[in-house]
Amino acid sequence: QVRLVVSGGGLVQAGGALSLSCALSGHTFSNYAMGWFRQAPGKEREFVAAISRDGDNTGYTDSVKGRFTISRDNAKNTANLQMDSLKPEDTAVYYCAAGRSIFGRTYYSRQSEYDFWGQGTQVTVSS
Repeated sequence: QVRLVVSGGGLVQAGGALSLSCALSGHTFSNYAMGWFRQAPGKEREFVAAISRDGDNTGYTDSVKGRFTISRDNAKNTANLQMDSLKPEDTAVYYCAAGRSIFGRTYYSRQSEYDFWGQGTQVTVSS
């Protein structure tokens, strides 16, 4: 059974940085495209960033482009989200997800394309 464990998150002032990590166990990490989503209070969960199996292709929602960086380490079975220049509107519970991928260079932005989800971690950005 695939398990995703998220670490990182916390409280930071606007303009600061945080890093999230997602560790996959129970299956071959390199078989999965990875993604990060977030859900703010009173809002639906939304796509943040994604990375292909081989790490060569990434995608971001417009609001985080240039500030967030997704990466993966297939040797360590982890996906990471580096969040810089954080804004109060980035406050949310952040989730990582893994989606089986046949094509190594594909990443996914829709929640329905993901098969497994990690627990959420709170990110709070104060103004």
